[in-house]
Amino acid sequence: MTSRREFIKKSALASALMLGGSKLLSAKKENSGRLPGDVKKPIVLSTWSHGIPANDAAWKVLSAKGRALDAVEQGVMVPEADKTNRSVGLGGLPDRDGHVTLDACIMDEKGNCGSVAFLEGILHPISVARKVMEKTPHVMIVGEGAYQFAMENGFTRNDYTITPEAKEAWEKWKKENNYNPKGDKANHDTIGLIAMDDAGNLSGACTTSGLAWKYHGRVGDSPIIGDGLFVDNEVGAACTTGKGEAVMKICGSMLVVELMRNGRTPQQACEEMIKRMAKKQSDWKDFQVGVLAINRNGEYGAFALQKGFQYALAVDGANKLYDSDYLNK
Repeated sequence: MTSRREFIKKSALASALMLGGSKLLSAKKENSGRLPGDVKKPIVLSTWSHGIPANDAAWKVLSAKGRALDAVEQGVMVPEADKTNRSVGLGGLPDRDGHVTLDACIMDEKGNCGSVAFLEGILHPISVARKVMEKTPHVMIVGEGAYQFAMENGFTRNDYTITPEAKEAWEKWKKENNYNPKGDKANHDTIGLIAMDDAGNLSGACTTSGLAWKYHGRVGDSPIIGDGLFVDNEVGAACTTGKGEAVMKICGSMLVVELMRNGRTPQQACEEMIKRMAKKQSDWKDFQVGVLAINRNGEYGAFALQKGFQYALAVDGANKLYDSDYLNK
């Protein structure tokens, strides 16, 4: 007969094994096959081919042991300043009334965030968004208010608000499209950039001139925290690109982060978000959305609705462009 003492010993051992096993399973699920000591950091992940020069600028900050927040800002400032970029910054294509209006947001490892939307005439809206985060009690300032705030905080009006090339394209569009904005799978090249620094902290930035030929006043997902960008330092970060309205309908970036919180790898979370979008939106084959994610372990994921989405990855000193997997095959 088993004594009471032996019974207690066996029960305690069984409980310890169960708890230990539970922790091990939890760790395996959380780390998705990579142990904490193998965390890849720093790491930078960004959308499209203009992510390559953006990543280079971000990497300069990170390789000097800089903060992820500074890295993401410096990174996206590169395409913002590129006059030849037709979807980011003042080089972008205008709305149907001929105005280039800019949207941007930024978020740090502490959950602080700032955003501007429908801003005109400022070269670096991402830096205005950071000022909103750091100097105001607000998250988002838009339109003339955002412009006024920028002027009050040391920014200057740029010497051009639309490039000659963009204006020429707009004049041609007006003649051919009867002043009627239409969707376009190729009209989607926002830059979203997420990064983890050497300290293991995450931040993200997103900036765009928005959908070409849009209705005057239209704002997409890019400056919306939880849609174009979301960062939770305990879990991971995500950013999106593509048709903003489609992302906004499912709170895309926050959804990806929450899926990672519930045990998905970054790749699984990106795929599930895109599949949910397709399930909920019947016209999903007619537009493009891409999504990127990084988790706390330095793992990353990328996925899109359609073929053609590319992302730039900087890690271990290398910065390369990759083709994302996609749903519509």
